[in-house]
Amino acid sequence: MSQRLSKGGTAADSTTSGNGVAAAADLRGKAVEVAAAGRPAEAVKLLQLALQALPVDNTDIGAVTMRIRVLVSLGYTEAEAGSVPGGLAHLGTANALASGLPDRARRAGMLGLVDSQRALVLHRTGRTAEALELFDRAIPLLEGALTDSDLDPEVLARVIMNRGLTYIADGKPGPAEADMQRALALADEHDLSRLRAKAQGNLGDIAQLTGDIPMALDHYQNAERAFRMLAPGLLPRTQIDLARALLAAGLAEDAARYLDEALPNLREQKVSQDLAEAEIARAAAALLEGDLTLAKKLAESARRRFVKRGSEPWAEVAALTKVRAEVTAALSDDSTRPSAAAPARLAERLASVGLTDEAALARMLAVRLMLRRGRVDAAAQLLDEVPPPSRIEPIDYKVMRRLCRAEVALAHGQKRTALAQAKAGFDELGAVRDRMGGLDLVCGTAVHGIELGRLAVGLVLDDARTEADARRVLAWQERTRAQVYRYEPLPAIDDPELASRVSELRTVLRTVQQARLERRAVAHLERRSAALQREVSRLGWHTSHWGRPRPVASPAEIIERLADRVLISFAGPDRDLAAVIVAGGRTNLVRLGPKDGVLETARQLHADLDALAPDELIEPLRQAVSQSALRRINALDDLLFGENGIPRSLLDDRELVVVPFGGLYSVPWESLPSLRGRAVSVAPSATAWVSADEVRPADGPVVLVRGPDLPTSATELDQLREVYPEAIVLDGAEATTAAVLSAMDGAKLVHIAAHGTHEAANAMFSRLELHDGGLLAHEVARLRRPPAHIVLGACELALSHIRPGDEPLGFAGAMLASGSRTVVAAVNRVGHRSAALTMTDYHRRLASKPAEDPTEDSAADLADTMTDYHRRVASGVSPARALAEATAADPLRRPFILLGAG
Repeated sequence: MSQRLSKGGTAADSTTSGNGVAAAADLRGKAVEVAAAGRPAEAVKLLQLALQALPVDNTDIGAVTMRIRVLVSLGYTEAEAGSVPGGLAHLGTANALASGLPDRARRAGMLGLVDSQRALVLHRTGRTAEALELFDRAIPLLEGALTDSDLDPEVLARVIMNRGLTYIADGKPGPAEADMQRALALADEHDLSRLRAKAQGNLGDIAQLTGDIPMALDHYQNAERAFRMLAPGLLPRTQIDLARALLAAGLAEDAARYLDEALPNLREQKVSQDLAEAEIARAAAALLEGDLTLAKKLAESARRRFVKRGSEPWAEVAALTKVRAEVTAALSDDSTRPSAAAPARLAERLASVGLTDEAALARMLAVRLMLRRGRVDAAAQLLDEVPPPSRIEPIDYKVMRRLCRAEVALAHGQKRTALAQAKAGFDELGAVRDRMGGLDLVCGTAVHGIELGRLAVGLVLDDARTEADARRVLAWQERTRAQVYRYEPLPAIDDPELASRVSELRTVLRTVQQARLERRAVAHLERRSAALQREVSRLGWHTSHWGRPRPVASPAEIIERLADRVLISFAGPDRDLAAVIVAGGRTNLVRLGPKDGVLETARQLHADLDALAPDELIEPLRQAVSQSALRRINALDDLLFGENGIPRSLLDDRELVVVPFGGLYSVPWESLPSLRGRAVSVAPSATAWVSADEVRPADGPVVLVRGPDLPTSATELDQLREVYPEAIVLDGAEATTAAVLSAMDGAKLVHIAAHGTHEAANAMFSRLELHDGGLLAHEVARLRRPPAHIVLGACELALSHIRPGDEPLGFAGAMLASGSRTVVAAVNRVGHRSAALTMTDYHRRLASKPAEDPTEDSAADLADTMTDYHRRVASGVSPARALAEATAADPLRRPFILLGAG
């Protein structure tokens, strides 16, 4: 999909009438309003009626002028409704009439109007060079007419804005912004609110063109808010823009939701250009989500619409989207050897219509297919024809170029060159990620580097034989995984609107829950909940920023930080699973065989532990499920730590740091027989663990929270009051979201006993139920000083939605990413009684031998201080060891893990 090819402009016209043509003027005025509201087909009918009201043989100057205006409006609206040649024909007639006007000032104004409208139609069909030439001719004519005649200032403002759009399509953000700012100034001067909203949205296009996705989303949001009040029919256009920005950030699911809302409205409005553009964007979202069938179907539908309109450049962009899906399907099927002819021919067609970036992508797709057929030299030659990236080339194109260069180098046996290309690609991707805003945006960009990361890790894994090779595997694992946890969170921007939406969402979620209990219809509430979640996510994209990225931890840094701990880092770029083990200063690589069997066993274990969770399970069922769970847990333990797994001699009895892979994030590690009773910390990457380990224990208060509707068996809060007599306690009506968030800010330790819900579809909306509704992961991730140690005595809140690039994100993960050191939570459903017993046991062990906190303040002494601190707490009162001992008493019903540093 081309971000720059075109965007809907605004018909430049005014609505004066007179000289006996009042009926035509009235019809045209209505048509202009209808077209501006996004209904061009309806506007065409009104304009045709207006022409009928103006006899062709009427040579009165007022009648001729009105006929020109009607033809100008009809030229644009008919082109939008589906016939570009028809629209240009009307504009040709208008030009001939304007050229014959006797008054110089009127003639100049009408010719400028005709040229500007012809330019807009050409812009919409992708003919940007011709459009810019016409705009440059039209604008001086209109500026003169503004002075010498009665030209409406709105006409000039619209034309200047439309030229700015064409500069965007031509990849020239500087001139585009100059035009857009001038249009905004005219809109403010003459109180043109709708035009101002359009220009605001266009500033979003410019921000996106320069790579500032948070700023683009901010502009789009402002435009959308204005359109909801001024012109709801124009909302779908803004939704297309939002979707494109989200696709650039890798958020395919969010983009798809906006487009699925826009498409029905566009079909109803019969705006063929916008409808086809929306179909291309939706196809791109389906491609990122792996739905190749839908991607091909929508791309072909868009191509047919563009062909019907006569929009050749856009038709070729649609064809590129379809070819991209076809190539992806072919490359995922080892049994095929597809031809590279189709993308190569498409590249020539794209180049012929001036779409150089898109032509480059088509050639790169052809290169990959040539390599699949073993045509290495031909692939290298074609890749040499791909020009260097432009300054504004999309990041997915840049990463694709690096991937192709790496694959060609690999085909020539140049492994070092291949890895250099992969590193350069990740550097480019990192530069884009560094400009993102909220947690979702930072996380989403990983999707563009999946194949490049798989190639790099797979390459070093294949060649790994020595300890040095194992360190290289670890280094590449760290470079390619869980990058979101590297960013230093900055204070969230206060936003009253965001707070209001979160509050409303909380109320709606509580109402849905109550309605379900009462067996009332909830469909309308669920729709409102989904809309609010989208709104909260979008507001968070630019009101919550992640700051300076920390460097990826090197193997040497990881070894030094581990001290006497052991790191197990899993990886599975291809069919097999492997583990890098760092122990005693040495690095080992263990190949564990096919990963599918391991992941399927982990999935089955997760299902069994969920079934075993209820406190009052009848005995026969409890025994049956327990036996099944034991079989699964023993099988998984054997696959990972058995005869052909990770040698237990590497582990000794030392504390472990586990970096999972994919489905292994749902494993309660301390329940595995080989790890039972052993202190285990789980982290999304070794770098994330190092970052958490560097967090200094806080000196704030201990906070104890109990949510509503817990059974009487869940009484750990009463026990914990004895363990922490000085704690802040929030119970009953006091346990509100605002009170809990306030108490959490800067706390040393927070324990929350409450019902919990993990939202697999959107993990940032996982929540803990408090007195006034759900406390969302989205909210805790925005704390200014997150608690150093947080314990979530609720079901499943250590679960994560695994984002592209093996980026786990959920309630517990959000706390870790936002700066908490230690997060204890369950990866399964857990019974209330089991949770209470586990948590009571955990805290008693944690507090039984309180360790002295480090007191040195200097940054230079902090590393030595923390190392000494860890050695002193390793006697049995560290969080990881306390949890290991607490879960060992009933490993199948206490599926808690420690995320972060223990």
